[in-house]
Amino acid sequence: MPIELFRIDDRLIHGQVVVGWGQPLDVGFIVLVDDEVATSEWEQELYRLGVPPGMAVHFETVAEAADRFARYNGERQVGILLTKDIETMRRLATRVPQLRSINLGGLHYSAGRVQKLRYVFLSPGEEQVLRDLASCGVEVTAQDVPATRPVSLDALLEGRGA
Repeated sequence: MPIELFRIDDRLIHGQVVVGWGQPLDVGFIVLVDDEVATSEWEQELYRLGVPPGMAVHFETVAEAADRFARYNGERQVGILLTKDIETMRRLATRVPQLRSINLGGLHYSAGRVQKLRYVFLSPGEEQVLRDLASCGVEVTAQDVPATRPVSLDALLEGRGA
């Protein structure tokens, strides 16, 4: 089964991902792509605590995830790939041409970011990266949980997604 969801969520593994997305998609594994977390045993242990028994978690750097993408995409179980920020997903997308869709989940407020949806705040630089990805054929949508309607990138950036 392929990776069914490529999600950017600054909280990474939490209930909305594991239960909200994991159960409806019948997820068997999560690939968490973050260069820092991939080298931090204690952070990995914290994230493992949020995953139910039977669901595997793989902690990868961008380079490792790109190198192992074909293997993950060929797994028998459905997978989710997570990054905590737009730049990490952009770096992965430049190395993995099969990455054709990105789901924006929780991107919370920080200095320089403007609210686009109740759960998405973006800086001008992040908006540009998303536009660049879309211009390369990557579908970018925002959707907090599967039961809600996806918001297109154009609607999101124009403030029509609320």
